[in-house]
Amino acid sequence: MKLKNKIKVAIDSPAAAGAGTQAKLISKYFNLFYLDTGKIYRLVANIKLTQPKKYSHTFIKKIIEKLSMKDLQNEKLLSDEVGTMASIISKDKKIRQLVHAFQIKSAYHPPKKYNGSCLDGRDITYKIIPDADFKFFITANTKTRALRRYKELKGLNKKISFNEVLKSIKKRDKSDYNRKISPLKKTEDSVLINTTKHTKRACFLKIKQIMNRKLKA
Repeated sequence: MKLKNKIKVAIDSPAAAGAGTQAKLISKYFNLFYLDTGKIYRLVANIKLTQPKKYSHTFIKKIIEKLSMKDLQNEKLLSDEVGTMASIISKDKKIRQLVHAFQIKSAYHPPKKYNGSCLDGRDITYKIIPDADFKFFITANTKTRALRRYKELKGLNKKISFNEVLKSIKKRDKSDYNRKISPLKKTEDSVLINTTKHTKRACFLKIKQIMNRKLKA
């Protein structure tokens, strides 16, 4: 599918709402460059946990400047410990500036072979791509999200209980919605997609329909 003009898609969502899955499906269908922005914070968090002595803004700046998509595929980044640390370091203004610069570059200057970009995170719709062609806020109820994350972690052979995951999701939500810098919020111009009772395919078809309608107009 070749689009006439490059498009930008911005998605915000709380943890484990299925935004990553939808962003990947949209990106594949419309041939968009996909960036899971939360993974960058998880990468930085993993460095803080595994290399605390090396951790500094200068060191992180060098890492982000050389960042490739392969660096974000590491399974270790999915752990709950890394997620909690990511939530803490994302409140660091200097770290946010470094990550934001990388996100903006990815959104506005994706590799030439793509029809545009699709970014998902917590502040994409109003902070990173305020002029996005499409904005979505993807959510689901807390228990559904905790169950999804629990199954994902179980699939990675992590020893963790459902209650631990539920607690972690609630803690993450509190942090994401209430932080002073770039809190998670639904903007007025974002389309709400609730994935609680819908299959991945049903959600994808709904988003695809919304996008096709505007692209063909």
